[in-house]
Amino acid sequence: MVNLGRKKSGGKYKSPRKKKSYEIKGQNRVIHIGNDKRKSLRVKGGNKKIVMLSSKTVNILDPNTKKTQIAEIKNVLETPANRFFARQQIINKSAIIETTLGKAKVTNRPSQEGMINAILIKE
Repeated sequence: MVNLGRKKSGGKYKSPRKKKSYEIKGQNRVIHIGNDKRKSLRVKGGNKKIVMLSSKTVNILDPNTKKTQIAEIKNVLETPANRFFARQQIINKSAIIETTLGKAKVTNRPSQEGMINAILIKE
């Protein structure tokens, strides 16, 4: 019989200490299609990080012309991270989105940055 959390002698294993504030995991942020919404966070060293909560615009790079344009997001087609994210219209890195300019792949992490960047995909 195995007693989890106990030594051979029967004594309990005790945690040496609690987690420090910088070791605690932050809140998960999901980015939906909607009006632009951002949040400012205080991070280590007293710096500020602006994170995105929702957006309906995206900065798209056209690989052929090397020019950047701003387009409107219509739909999330697929997300390699989780197939249910596409159904819930959640945008994250490497998600394939449908825009006014065509299909595009998200190249940054919008939950960590205050914008969405993408690159056009050839169809």
